Amino acid sequence: MPSAIDQGDDLYAAVKQIAQSSSDSDYIDQLVPVMKDIRYSDRTGQLVQALNQFSAERESEIERICNANHQEFVSSVNSLLRVREGTVEMTTQILELNQSIQASIEKLADQKKALVDSRAVRQNIDEVSKALNACLDVLRLANQVHDLLTKKNHYAALRALDELQTIHLKEVSRYKIAEMIEKSVPATQKLIGEAVMADLNTWLFRIRESSQFLGEVAFYYTEMRRVRNEGRAKSDPRFSKFRLNSPMELVADETDEFDILNNDETDIQVEFTPLFECMHIHETLGKSDYFKAEYAATRRRQKELIIPQSLNLLDEDCGGLSSLLEDIAGFAIIEKATMSKTHNFRQLIDVDELWDSMCHSSITLITNSLHTVDNDELLLKIKGRVSLFMLTMEKWGYSVSAMSRLLLTLFQKYSELLKLRFSEDFTEIVDSDDYMPMPINSIDEYDKVVNVSWYTPDKERDQLTFPCVLPFSQMYPLCCIDIRNFLNQIYLFSDDYFQRSTVIDETLRNSLDELLCDKVCKSLVERLRSQYPGQIVQILTNIEHFETACVELQELLFNARSSNSSTGPVMLRATEEFKAAKKKASDRIFELVNSKIDDLIETAEYDWMALQPNKEPSNYMQELTRYLPNIMNSVLLGLPTEIKEFIYFDALSHASTMILSLPLDETVKRITPAAVQSFLTDISKLSAFVQSLNNPILMENLEELWQTAALMGSDNSDEFFDVAQRNKKYSKVDGIKGAILIEKVMEGQAVAAQAQSEKKSERFATLGSRFGIR
Repeated sequence: MPSAIDQGDDLYAAVKQIAQSSSDSDYIDQLVPVMKDIRYSDRTGQLVQALNQFSAERESEIERICNANHQEFVSSVNSLLRVREGTVEMTTQILELNQSIQASIEKLADQKKALVDSRAVRQNIDEVSKALNACLDVLRLANQVHDLLTKKNHYAALRALDELQTIHLKEVSRYKIAEMIEKSVPATQKLIGEAVMADLNTWLFRIRESSQFLGEVAFYYTEMRRVRNEGRAKSDPRFSKFRLNSPMELVADETDEFDILNNDETDIQVEFTPLFECMHIHETLGKSDYFKAEYAATRRRQKELIIPQSLNLLDEDCGGLSSLLEDIAGFAIIEKATMSKTHNFRQLIDVDELWDSMCHSSITLITNSLHTVDNDELLLKIKGRVSLFMLTMEKWGYSVSAMSRLLLTLFQKYSELLKLRFSEDFTEIVDSDDYMPMPINSIDEYDKVVNVSWYTPDKERDQLTFPCVLPFSQMYPLCCIDIRNFLNQIYLFSDDYFQRSTVIDETLRNSLDELLCDKVCKSLVERLRSQYPGQIVQILTNIEHFETACVELQELLFNARSSNSSTGPVMLRATEEFKAAKKKASDRIFELVNSKIDDLIETAEYDWMALQPNKEPSNYMQELTRYLPNIMNSVLLGLPTEIKEFIYFDALSHASTMILSLPLDETVKRITPAAVQSFLTDISKLSAFVQSLNNPILMENLEELWQTAALMGSDNSDEFFDVAQRNKKYSKVDGIKGAILIEKVMEGQAVAAQAQSEKKSERFATLGSRFGIR
């Protein structure tokens, strides 16, 4: 009968192995695991069957063995029975042990279950604890972000927020708190951006408040550089050719290190940390373009705050203008510093646009307020502040061409104010002059006058005796002083940015022409209406010296001209004006002298029908010959010799013409020989006077008069009508005038002869009556 248990069964094999144990302890050790296994798998019956089968097999084997040896079999049976008995006991023990083990196993299973349950709870608690800790870390980091914001550690707050978002939130991503914090990240980033912008605005406000002081320090440093440059020019003339901000000046001044943005002496410390932080934070937030646009808009608004609504230029210290220019300078310096300390943050075109806008606004303000300035000294101060501003900003790389045009406007205004002031001075000088030769009482006074005037003395300095008089009146040196002052005042406007250019040269030339022509020459010409020859003579002398001064001025302006583009000599219109005025003055003197001559000649009382000649010259001729030398040696003494000779020439020519017109008068119908003789006597007197002057040229003026008088007294008037004789004796006599006078003399002779005949008849009649003769 086949066995109930498969020989290959594992319990059977286990039982066989247990049965082969060498000791009870091994038997028990091998039996316990089998019992534990069948306890959980519920195969206790199979174990019993395996044991019974093993027992039956053993019995069969024992029976087989016993059949061969009965005795031994019996004893073996007995032994087997004993073994079986022991086996039964052992089985009982095993069953008891199995029950005990089963009970222990059940208890152990309960305990294990409880342990497993406790371990699950503990694991859940650990997981909850870890989750809570992770969430607490996230909350702590989130709170730390806000704490850093409160402490204004914006970048640290942004890094903490980034760490929270990229690392810690991923660890708690399955929890609701991660979603809540994730939603709050953009708002927190916005808070960081707003906070850092608030700090930047505070920084910008402080920069705005300190811009004026920054500009003031920049101006001061520029002024110190100018002083140093002038000192170098004085010690080494080669440096005089190099203006401020030229490469040579910058090289020569590079040993003087001056950081205007960080200077302990001026207590200026401009930190760009808030700007850098704001740039970095916005770059991290991916809002660099937004920040650039916002920063540019803020700077534009700040630029608008710099420019006031109006500007007062009447402050003697130029406070308002200085504040405006210092504000602009400080603002522009910050812009350049921002460009140099950042990369691709501020574009050059934006900075230049702000600069051009500020320059245009300031120029408009200054130009609109310029009409209120009526003081050239104040305008010079205004120009000085503008020039200092230009020199400072050029050092920082800004274009100052627009301000150069403002300087031109200021110069035009300055020249107009100077011209107005000096016009008043010239007018006062001309009006208050006494028109008398200037007295000099000492050598010092003489030196002062000569040094300021364009005057070349006739005598050497050591040959002078005092008191003495100079040919011109005091108006001339006073005007010379004003001219020199005007030149100096004009050239005071010249500096590193407004040098003696063509504008100055032309303005100076035109202004001098206007002052000299309108205020001096024209005024002197107007005074030529005077009836006093002495005053006219002094005016003529002054005009002559002014003409000399104009020639000297032309040379001076030519040497002072700095414009290389200008060629040719400098010509003043005033030179020709004074020359023409001198001619008018001479003509006026001629007019006055000739008028006096006319007055004297008008007193001539010739009796053209006289029968007896005058033995003495006429009264008018005596007065005439006394008047001419007197006026030449007194009133006209100060005139140059050539002018006096010309006056003599003209006076004698005029006198000759007027005297000749006396017998040619239409009212004179006849001229007797006695009248001719009287006329010749006067002509001889005049001729003798002219000969005493020892000037042959003057005698030529009397040739026509003398030849005409000789013709009138000639016994042979027919010679006049003979061309040969006429050219020989009467070449200067006018043909018509000569014929008229001959006719008048011939008629006069006839009348005189008849008169003499009648007189003789009367005489004979008188004698006859006396002696009784009828």
